[in-house]
Amino acid sequence: MRENEAIIRDLYAVAEGEGFDMATFVAAFSDDGYMTDIPAGATLRGQAIGDYIGALSAAFPDIHRELFNVYDAGGVIVVELAIRGTHTGPLALPSGTLAPTHRTIDVPCCDVFHLAGGKVTSFHCYNAASVMQQQLGLAGN
Repeated sequence: MRENEAIIRDLYAVAEGEGFDMATFVAAFSDDGYMTDIPAGATLRGQAIGDYIGALSAAFPDIHRELFNVYDAGGVIVVELAIRGTHTGPLALPSGTLAPTHRTIDVPCCDVFHLAGGKVTSFHCYNAASVMQQQLGLAGN
């Protein structure tokens, strides 16, 4: 079995921009594994995880996750990162679809992964949604 940190680094690699590999991303999760976008309050399982990440990649085709620190605590991997990209595709929001703004984002984030048997059992994404809203011109600075 590969080290948990390597599994997570590979997961980030397949989620990059136009090279997003949805099948590989979803396959990294256990059968009962899930992802929760903490600020959005959205918990997803199975193909819905891939669809969620895929929608972000469609809105930001050049999306890149800059990993600053990766902490390996056995079955738990914590990653401090920034999500960066240019908004050139439609972005689905609870209030409706946002047309491309052509603005760039640089969103601080902390991801917490739990793994067992080489698979992700949970992925909690703590992203600064308010920062992204400001950067896209949806909220005051």
